[in-house]
Amino acid sequence: MLEFENVSKSFWTGSSRKVILDRVSFRVELGTSLGVLAPNGTGKTTLINMMAGLEKPDEGVIRRDCRVSFPMGFTGGVAKRLSALENARYIANIYGMDPDYVEAYCKWLCNLGEYFDQPLGTYSAGMRGRFTFALMLALDFDMYLIDEGMPSTTDVEFNKKAGDILQERLRTTTLVIVSHSPSILEKFARQAAVLLDGQLYMFDSLEEAKQLYDYETQG
Repeated sequence: MLEFENVSKSFWTGSSRKVILDRVSFRVELGTSLGVLAPNGTGKTTLINMMAGLEKPDEGVIRRDCRVSFPMGFTGGVAKRLSALENARYIANIYGMDPDYVEAYCKWLCNLGEYFDQPLGTYSAGMRGRFTFALMLALDFDMYLIDEGMPSTTDVEFNKKAGDILQERLRTTTLVIVSHSPSILEKFARQAAVLLDGQLYMFDSLEEAKQLYDYETQG
């Protein structure tokens, strides 16, 4: 379970205060994947980072009683001076997993060839995205976090393999995905929410969430 209780978060932009959350409370239960619809600029990345523990709330409490992943594409946990091989083994040790397994899994999924032994600092953004996504899937989490705004990959073969794995993983784990596109959420989430003006409106279905989202963004 992941729970926000009266959580507030805002930033000073230099001329005004941007409110991301204003005393928001909600809960994500294991077994019920959640899709969050949010227009661009409303704080999708901040919300997912708070879920992961990468950013702290200004007020309120965030509770996690399950293993929550880092966001897909997040590169803050890897060292650019180390190779993918070295990073995979290092992260495996941090999470208490078999380094041989995590290394082999990432090598198979990424298909980076000789670059797997090269420093991440030499990678393109797409290559780093493939590695960090593979690393997330190699580790053992109860809840996976995906931010549509994170760096992505255009590698068709990788996207298909990773997408198939993610779909299979949903049978035993929970996914939270934030996006401005309802069509993306349809693939993964049944329960949905809408982030608007510092509030998170929870709905039992994506269709209900889309009605509010379309009204606010297109009306």
